[in-house]
Amino acid sequence: MNVMEHVGVYITNSANKTVELPVAPAEFTTRSELGGDTVTILGLGEIRRLGMTKLRTATISNNFPLDPANSPWCTAEELLGSSDDYISFFQTAWKKQKPVRLVVSGTNLNMTAVITAFEYGPGKSSTVDVDYTLEFAEYHEVKALKTVIKPVVAKKKAPRPKPAKKIGVGSTVIVNGRLHRDSYGAGPGQTEHNATRKINFTAPGRKCPYHVTTLSGGWRGWVTAGSVKAK
Repeated sequence: MNVMEHVGVYITNSANKTVELPVAPAEFTTRSELGGDTVTILGLGEIRRLGMTKLRTATISNNFPLDPANSPWCTAEELLGSSDDYISFFQTAWKKQKPVRLVVSGTNLNMTAVITAFEYGPGKSSTVDVDYTLEFAEYHEVKALKTVIKPVVAKKKAPRPKPAKKIGVGSTVIVNGRLHRDSYGAGPGQTEHNATRKINFTAPGRKCPYHVTTLSGGWRGWVTAGSVKAK
């Protein structure tokens, strides 16, 4: 003897409470769509441009018995106390707009969804039940990616070297070198060692382009460019 498998529709809310619909619906519908549009191309006619897969939807219509425990047509293994209990459960889940789990045993329908619509009212075919329609839309959680943006620190430029002090008439210099009689380097004489001097004449381009004096103005002689350093 084959025992028929129990078919039930189960909804688990965000508080992890599961309710089985009191009467298994004779039928329910699910819908899966593919996005896209139709365009006309010269020489080909209409073609379909495919888009992304849309969210699945499900619609269930049936009734809640006013007194489930005493209603012989109930199929659920566990029942709530009254039709008002079912209405309260689904109204709360709909208002919270938090994901629920929809499972239909014996089928492959098992999806996370939100209740997009809940409609109910007095039964049309009976005075002892409440007709209802539940509409579900598939839900996919989207997690924000945390991106750490490191501030760009500008590299400090190396300080520019200070420009060398220009040496000219009136400059105070340190002299290390031999003194000469003229700017051509004739008549070499004494040698200065770390002597502080002043330049009173210049002769650019010659062998000894600088004429130096003591700080008080006493003449010393001509020296080479490599012999003087700005002080």
